[in-house]
Amino acid sequence: MSALTPEQLQALQALLSQREAELGAELREAREAREERPSAQGPQVDDQVAQGEERLRTGLEHIEMERDQLELRDIDDARTRLADGSYGECVDCGCDIPYERLHAQPTAARCVDCQERWEKTHETVPRYTA
Repeated sequence: MSALTPEQLQALQALLSQREAELGAELREAREAREERPSAQGPQVDDQVAQGEERLRTGLEHIEMERDQLELRDIDDARTRLADGSYGECVDCGCDIPYERLHAQPTAARCVDCQERWEKTHETVPRYTA
């Protein structure tokens, strides 16, 4: 069981809810913007620069949406740990994760030492391939 107080847990739950709402709004806006954009079935752009810019914009939008969806999954995982009482405990070593770390990163599942080890052995940035 984590050493977090009920007040700290409540504050962290509020941070998770706030971030979830922000991500949901960002994803809705991105979907709406994509739907408003003229379809690829419209007039074809002959300018290769414009085509390249459009591919770049689409790729960046895809990366941003993927990142937001991954963060939403992390929020769900944090909520699962809250429900089962393991929130605030490192998933690798079982030590308590300091409140300051959780306040800065409410979805943190590892203590700093274990996170650093994990990052050295895992890819941490999703890569977009066209």
